[in-house]
Amino acid sequence: MSALDRVTNLRKEAQDAVGRADATTELDQLRVRYLGRKAELPNLLRRVVELPPEERAAVGKAANEARQAIAAQIEERAAGLAGKELQARLARDRVDVTLPPDPPPAIGHHHLISQTRREIEDVFVGLGFMVHEGPEVETAYYNFDALNIPVTHPSRLETDTFYVKPAEDIFDPNTVLLRVHTSPMQIRVMEQTPPPIYVIVPGRVYRPDLDATHTPQFHQVEGLAVDTDVTLADLKGTLLRFARAVFGEQREVRLRPSFFPFTEPSVEVDVSCFHCVDGVTASGERCSLCKGTSWLEILGAGMVDPNVFEYVREHGYDPERVQGFAFGMGIERIAMLKYGVPDLRLLYDNDVRFLEQF
Repeated sequence: MSALDRVTNLRKEAQDAVGRADATTELDQLRVRYLGRKAELPNLLRRVVELPPEERAAVGKAANEARQAIAAQIEERAAGLAGKELQARLARDRVDVTLPPDPPPAIGHHHLISQTRREIEDVFVGLGFMVHEGPEVETAYYNFDALNIPVTHPSRLETDTFYVKPAEDIFDPNTVLLRVHTSPMQIRVMEQTPPPIYVIVPGRVYRPDLDATHTPQFHQVEGLAVDTDVTLADLKGTLLRFARAVFGEQREVRLRPSFFPFTEPSVEVDVSCFHCVDGVTASGERCSLCKGTSWLEILGAGMVDPNVFEYVREHGYDPERVQGFAFGMGIERIAMLKYGVPDLRLLYDNDVRFLEQF
């Protein structure tokens, strides 16, 4: 048999075998058999130089064409078989996601801070307050100026506030910073909504502190109520309802005079200790939670300073016509008091042994 006839026979033999193949693994075997380094067709190509001169051109051309045709047919057949095999494998490996897992996975829960935030929100929503959120990157105008905080207040210093873009003049109202409290939303809400308003603003705030009771990032809930004939008694009644909902129905609250730039008068709010009676625990020892005072400080509050209303007078907040109260509390502090967490940093350590307790 001549070399040219052998090439023709190999081409037909290979193409028939490829056409009958019904798996990609079989095609891989055929590729090695007919096109591999030790296969007959490539060897014929390498020995073309040994043929008589008058046969070399025809045999070389036929062998090259045969090799290319076989390779193309293998690729085409492989593409078709690969799709069918994939569909078969998907059908075979299909998982019924409606079946319950075995064993069932452990069910997670909200972080203690999230739990406490939602509990606080639920209480005030039940009292008719709306929940708003605001930007964490603020300007000095909303964070300080519009809240009646003077330029001499120490909170404006770079040691007390994270400035995003250092400015030559940190007292410039347009200076950008990370908000130190959620109080800027007082102004933003009043700019957008005419009175009456009853809102709370939960969210993250930032201050350069780090110890057992402070972290650079923590969470606050700001409250604001503005209407006609709002008094300090309304503030006390609202916070009494909050304290009893969170700490127990037997709780009482007391207001102590204090000072905040954006409220006048200002008060510190205490709740009666739920861990003792008159500063003494059931075991007869001095209460370690309230330090024997029978009271626990939970937040700061007061009546909105008329100077704050001046910044939003054109939005309907005439200080001669409306009054309001505001309050702010740390969500972490409420959680620590209620659940007896001794160190604020435990809330951020991500220790599963601690988090699973709640």
